[in-house]
Amino acid sequence: MKSVKQIALLGLNCLLTAAAGLLHAATLPGPVVSTAWLASHLDEVQLIDVRSNPASFSAQPEIETDAKTGKKILQEVGGHIAGAQLLDAKLMRTDRMIDGQKIKYMIPEAADFAKLVQSLGVHAGKAIVLMSPATDIGEVNDALRMYWQFKVYGEDNIAVLDGGMAAWLLEGRAYALDKQAAKTGNWRVLADRTARYFAGTAEVRQAAAQHSASLVDARDLKSYHGLVKRDYVAGYGHIEGARLFPTELLMKSDGGALKFMSANTYRGLLAGQGIDSSAPAISYCNSGHLSSGPWFVMSELLANTAVRLYDGSLHEWTMEKQPLTGAVPLN
Repeated sequence: MKSVKQIALLGLNCLLTAAAGLLHAATLPGPVVSTAWLASHLDEVQLIDVRSNPASFSAQPEIETDAKTGKKILQEVGGHIAGAQLLDAKLMRTDRMIDGQKIKYMIPEAADFAKLVQSLGVHAGKAIVLMSPATDIGEVNDALRMYWQFKVYGEDNIAVLDGGMAAWLLEGRAYALDKQAAKTGNWRVLADRTARYFAGTAEVRQAAAQHSASLVDARDLKSYHGLVKRDYVAGYGHIEGARLFPTELLMKSDGGALKFMSANTYRGLLAGQGIDSSAPAISYCNSGHLSSGPWFVMSELLANTAVRLYDGSLHEWTMEKQPLTGAVPLN
């Protein structure tokens, strides 16, 4: 058995270790961090790289240099930032039963989400930075969707890397190709904030009928007007009264890396689409993926605390035989 003195020393060592960890913990500057900031704080954060193509995580990137200008041209994203943990985007959503219907692509239950995060080696109390390849808007929305899920389950010490792996490579920063060893973290669900961030069909119906919240459609123009649809959506068009904030308005391209714009730019773009960025809003798309973009802009970048995401989106809406409006598809 340990003596009282030994126990006291052990406790003191634990406190000192914890204090040292806090001294080296990064304070995130906001919901978005730059590559320069990350490079200076890499050892102080936990980096999760969300990929729809996991093979690219350990593949050699393809970068060419223009002979005349010396400018780097990114042909294919590959590799990862040393220390990053890979998250296959297909694993972060799941099927859930809602009113007797199996709805695909939903946020996992709290316990399942915690297991997923722990499997990435994520620990409680240390800042988390999410990133993607950031060459395609769908990739960025994968990271933003994971960000939303973290927020639903109480995590606020989190940010997204602006420009993602594409910007990192274009800046000539070091990358790794090794496959990360499996780790287990101790991250836990901190709170259930479903009521704040999550919208279901009932809330969307109320918003449409009573105009209690703006409905923001995050798809493309053709989908909004009902000229095309995804195979898992059982109808054409959009929810009546919804305003379109299409995916092409979400980011700007900087040498091939997708980056966020200023808060004022987003306010102007939203206003141009007839959307009051300071009013209550619910974003939706086909499955709750692209809708992460407008949600992130309005909630996190514009600090609107009354923005929710309709997780089931038009997949759930049409499974429940709710009406859509729009042009008749061309045959």
